[in-house]
Amino acid sequence: MSVSAMEARHEHIPHYRWIIAGLLFLANAINYLDRSALSIVAPLVIRDLGFDAAELGIIFSAFFVGYSVFCFVGGWASDRWGPKLVFAVAMVWWSLFCGATALITGFVSLLIVRVLFGIGEGPMGSTTNKTITNWFPREEAATMVGITNAGNPIGGAISGPIVGIIAAAFSWRVSFVAITLIGLTWVAFWWWLVTDTPAQNPNVTPAERDLVARSRALAPAGDDPTTTIAQWLRSPTVLAIALAFFSYNYVLYFFLTWLPTYLTYVHHLNIQQMSIVTVLPWACGSVGMVLGGLLAEGLFRRPGNSILSRKIVLVGALSLAAIMVIIAPKAETLTFAIALIAAANLFLLMAPQNCWALIQETVPASRVGGVGGYVHFLSNLAGIIGPALTGFLVQYGGGYTASFILAGVLAAIGALAVMLLVRGKAEPV
Repeated sequence: MSVSAMEARHEHIPHYRWIIAGLLFLANAINYLDRSALSIVAPLVIRDLGFDAAELGIIFSAFFVGYSVFCFVGGWASDRWGPKLVFAVAMVWWSLFCGATALITGFVSLLIVRVLFGIGEGPMGSTTNKTITNWFPREEAATMVGITNAGNPIGGAISGPIVGIIAAAFSWRVSFVAITLIGLTWVAFWWWLVTDTPAQNPNVTPAERDLVARSRALAPAGDDPTTTIAQWLRSPTVLAIALAFFSYNYVLYFFLTWLPTYLTYVHHLNIQQMSIVTVLPWACGSVGMVLGGLLAEGLFRRPGNSILSRKIVLVGALSLAAIMVIIAPKAETLTFAIALIAAANLFLLMAPQNCWALIQETVPASRVGGVGGYVHFLSNLAGIIGPALTGFLVQYGGGYTASFILAGVLAAIGALAVMLLVRGKAEPV
């Protein structure tokens, strides 16, 4: 049936793209709810299964082995088969293997489950970016990436109360079964409401379709189908964005995986106290995620330089986050430590939406999924390195202080790379 024939049977919904944004926001929240669940119950898992800090760090990093590879695979697949199918398959996969955590019996089984779980979550970021590229005009891109990805820290914030309370009331195994059902419910709504592009959706007004199409046609990168994706992957601009994203992810995953254990062992909180205290940094992060997009779009509208506006916010955000992270371990009280970590998270989460927006602005639309997936793959090598390295530092020397300082220095390096190397649109090599 043609789109025009389908339109005759449906009533158009103004600004239908906001429904897409809402679903992406919820998907991101579920993503981080599921991903951070093990960190919340880690003290209980350590007690039940007898892991030490080094083993726990390896388990945290195992997730990113599957995740990082499928960041690229998922982005490539969303270019080839569309974000609707890729997202649905990914959510079903990761929800099932998140639930499978309830069945683990020891180190090896948990290691395998975490790798398979990571494979499912891998396509998340690049497929979200591809969906935004398809559904939103350029002038809304950074804001939409910020709003939809604000679900990430929201998921991290609610993970403590939801997972912690269920684990305390029943067991940590029951908590994984409960959050699995949330993801499977989301898939049903996604499949029912979403299409790959506005042109395929009978609920979208012609005016909204034209708005997106006209705006995307004016992208600085243009579209050049003669260049291969391999030529784009060696671009200095793309690699600089990847380094900034890597530094952002290193700090993010340090907080995501080790913050609950840090609060438990250094500041002597029990599981219930820690579950509540972790809400504040992630709540601040959600504010930063939205604020980063709004600031970039505000700067975009003033000089009209889409690349410069994203670059200013990205460099400033990583620089301020670096300062807060380096200072945080010197805090002598819990209140001061949480205040510094919350501020670091606020600034830190102003960065990723501008990485994604820079990819949209500097790379042709036909390559956004693949290049975005490649950048996400490189950036998520931080997840393989960071949690395991932190575990060894905590176990064998340097402790949490060295771990915080290293994370802050890497954030500063990411800011410097963008400042020096991102000067205009990317050029294929």
